[in-house]
Amino acid sequence: MPIAIKMPALSPTMEEGTLARWLVKVGDKVSSGDVMAEIETDKATMEFEAVDEGTIADIAVPEGTEGVAVGTVIATLAEDGEDVGSVKPAKAEAAPEPAAKEAPQETKPARAEPVEAPAATPAPGPSTDSGRADGVTGSRIIASPLAKRIAEDKGIDLSTVTGSGPNGRIVKADVEGAKPGTAAPAAAAAPAIAPAEAQDFGIPHEVEKLSSMRKTIARRLTESKQQIPHIYLTVDIRLDALLKLRGEINAALEGDGIKVSVNDMLIKALAKALNRVPVCNVQFAGDSLLKFSRADISVAVSIPGGLITPIIVDAGSKSVSQISAEMKDLAARARDGKLQPHEYQGGTASISNMGMYGIKQFEAVINPPQAMIMAIGAGEKRPYVVDDSLQIATVMSATGSFDHRAIDGADGAELMKVFKELCEKPLGLVA
Repeated sequence: MPIAIKMPALSPTMEEGTLARWLVKVGDKVSSGDVMAEIETDKATMEFEAVDEGTIADIAVPEGTEGVAVGTVIATLAEDGEDVGSVKPAKAEAAPEPAAKEAPQETKPARAEPVEAPAATPAPGPSTDSGRADGVTGSRIIASPLAKRIAEDKGIDLSTVTGSGPNGRIVKADVEGAKPGTAAPAAAAAPAIAPAEAQDFGIPHEVEKLSSMRKTIARRLTESKQQIPHIYLTVDIRLDALLKLRGEINAALEGDGIKVSVNDMLIKALAKALNRVPVCNVQFAGDSLLKFSRADISVAVSIPGGLITPIIVDAGSKSVSQISAEMKDLAARARDGKLQPHEYQGGTASISNMGMYGIKQFEAVINPPQAMIMAIGAGEKRPYVVDDSLQIATVMSATGSFDHRAIDGADGAELMKVFKELCEKPLGLVA
């Protein structure tokens, strides 16, 4: 019996992805564990492995296709002993209808994509119906998210477009060749904050399509600022002792090829501060609060086209040299798009350092569902009171952003105080 190979969910938040490259072709035999394709998610390019054994009988989604919804049939696998030439391409299975044994043919949409709006399905659960009711006819239109966006931009009524994808699904190529017409009256279903209409005012420009990563960043940070009541607390930290200790550590480790950065030491300081002030190592969860027993620090890393936050797990228990080695590896693989989901999803708090750009101070947006992020500014020579006398010292400003639903101002202030003490008396980071 033919086996349907479907677009996998490579992360808990993945709804669609780009089928970047096929590594197999029709007629190729595959075994469990063989890499079949490379799939681009909103954060990384990941390898997709075969689960079953057999022969590739059909490839339904060509490489380079964007906006492929999770659950979409992308290929068909013939089992051992089956004649590849006689195997029909697999189709997505329809979810069972609660009130009828068989759904009418004309109302049987492909069950290969995630629900686009909770109101589109009468009951919760893992339904994968992606069709939306047309406001004029009540019929369902099956289209990829990318095709829908293009149609909306061009004013194309999708009910007038014939789909060439699996199960008659409308894809990008179908709408690109369609003529603009009267768009279906679905304005009432638009999100609360709709994208602003482009107005170039005659200024020379080019249009750059948002990547999956950029769209995810925009969505998550908008949700963060809308839903999380931020409170910001700033301290000035004298860095001279930390810089001196860093120099001594690097001199001692030079033979091992290890070079610890200031950021590595600040990651350790934040983790230890969270361990000492556990009321800040929490997460708001509606009617409950998650209290974490270890500090996993998400570190903001700039990569081409966006930002990603690889995680140093249990950073408080690791040496600064361990943190340094892990960060170098994670950052390099992040820039190559090779991180695994567990390496950037999770974390109990974040740190974002813009000191290398000369930024004196900034307020970072909390990375949901976390409850705090530490924003690090540049260390610079400033007049500073040391032992009751005014001196010139190397000082940086650090600003903590806290979710006020989970962390009170006084508790956030205590964390900032402990973080400052650990940085100014850095032997505590290596003891």
